[in-house]
Amino acid sequence: MQNQFRVSFIIPNAITLAGTCLALTGIRYALAGLWEKSIICIIISAIFDGLDGRAARMLKATSNFGEILDSLSDFVAFGVAPAFILYFWVLNEFGGIGWGISLFFVVCCSLRLARFNTMLDKLPPYADNYFQGIPAPAGALVALLPMTLSFNQIIIPNIIVPIWVLLIGLLMVSTIPMFSFKKAKIERKYIPLIMLVIGGIMAGLSGLPWLTLSVVLFSYLMTIAISIPTYNKLKKSFKK
Repeated sequence: MQNQFRVSFIIPNAITLAGTCLALTGIRYALAGLWEKSIICIIISAIFDGLDGRAARMLKATSNFGEILDSLSDFVAFGVAPAFILYFWVLNEFGGIGWGISLFFVVCCSLRLARFNTMLDKLPPYADNYFQGIPAPAGALVALLPMTLSFNQIIIPNIIVPIWVLLIGLLMVSTIPMFSFKKAKIERKYIPLIMLVIGGIMAGLSGLPWLTLSVVLFSYLMTIAISIPTYNKLKKSFKK
């Protein structure tokens, strides 16, 4: 009996592996110059990354194996895959420097994930609703923002792309607090407004998907201006 386990334990891990395979498929599309499909693969992989943990908790199938697999998957899906996609898109034009920037992004992602795993049980109570630095899935999508902008005929000079990738890599390994939204509590009076915003985003994605995605990603990045002061305020009140 000790060698048997419930089938439900397979489902979360299957979702994790599906996300990894999708992200790697994004590299294949990038090799073929199908940039929109390559980003779609990363987006779906990010959605799967949000679903696997919830599926594990819902099915009571959490395990150390699943946590390690999820972390390794995140490294491949949100570190390696977007770095290769960006390299094939623009960074290759900068020769060895472009390749070095791609590697820098991958290293930043690995360091960010390693720190996240080692600090899960060490964060103070006031940091419960914050990430330290941009989380890997969001970091990957924000790093790809110049490409999504290009789908809207908003051309970003190529020289900006390596600088942007470096910046996002640094933000991933930084200790800048970013809203996690996982445990955020919302006052009832704000629920209609939030639902209206969500409805607007859904409508935008159905009509102007790449423009809407670009706005959402840029808006998320701009939440830094709010997350830093609110985090510092909580930190000061906790110390008192």
